[in-house]
Amino acid sequence: MNGILLVDKPQGWTSFDVAAKLKGLCHTRRIGHSGTLDPMATGLLVMFIGRATRAVSYAENHEKRYLASLRPGLVTDTQDNTGHVLKSCDAPVSPEQLEEALCAFRGEIWQIPPMYSAIQVNGQRLYNIARRGGEVERAPRSVTIHRLDCLGTDENGDYLLDVRCSKGTYIRTLCHDIGAALGCGACLSALRRVEAGAFHVNDAHTMDELIATADAGRIEQLLLGVETMFPGLRHLHVDAEGERRLRCGNSISIDEPEGDCLAYSTQGELLGLGHMEDGVLQLVKSFYEV
Repeated sequence: MNGILLVDKPQGWTSFDVAAKLKGLCHTRRIGHSGTLDPMATGLLVMFIGRATRAVSYAENHEKRYLASLRPGLVTDTQDNTGHVLKSCDAPVSPEQLEEALCAFRGEIWQIPPMYSAIQVNGQRLYNIARRGGEVERAPRSVTIHRLDCLGTDENGDYLLDVRCSKGTYIRTLCHDIGAALGCGACLSALRRVEAGAFHVNDAHTMDELIATADAGRIEQLLLGVETMFPGLRHLHVDAEGERRLRCGNSISIDEPEGDCLAYSTQGELLGLGHMEDGVLQLVKSFYEV
């Protein structure tokens, strides 16, 4: 079983929980993903099954889009509403004040990773250090916020933000820093990932749907091909001899334009991500069954 599975993660599940469940549903130990979600978050997890795990590295740099709820006046140690309250105030924040603060967070910004994160320092996860009451210095990281708009308020009265960002962006930290700019503090109160690269949560499946489909023996029908990760690349079909050479790790001569492409066999099997240069096709990453 090989392919990409789009999962709509429920609240309370860790990304590890989802991966562990899928190993049983798909009867494979080869499971990967292009980015985790905190247990309090919901939304899109792009999971890679079987041979498709070879494509994970190409998905890790995908832009992500989130719907995030920001709660002004509340500061916690985890930078979201699941943590211990460090500061609380009732200072009202108008939409105009929020918009003025958001301006400083569009484009390239610097973030200090939160202590409650999976980053390792001297072989220890930061969240393990934080749970013991410790804190270590963290170097700021550059991230890019491509879009940051306020859509109004959610059902709890918190401000709902539409965020499109680069790899490595901590939405919790973004809300915390916006709160600091407002002067009253803020934290993340809800988070839903709606896009990752070319994939959208509207096409994802809930865990209940996946379990029911697996019980019916049809979960393989939900898998997307690896080619869906590369929607802009041209498809190049090679003949039987070219396929044989590519499967042996060799390059082939072929009259095609230069650049990246997806190489297919005459039967339509995806052989791999290829690169054309000076009339020579070389597979950069293979996806065919060995």
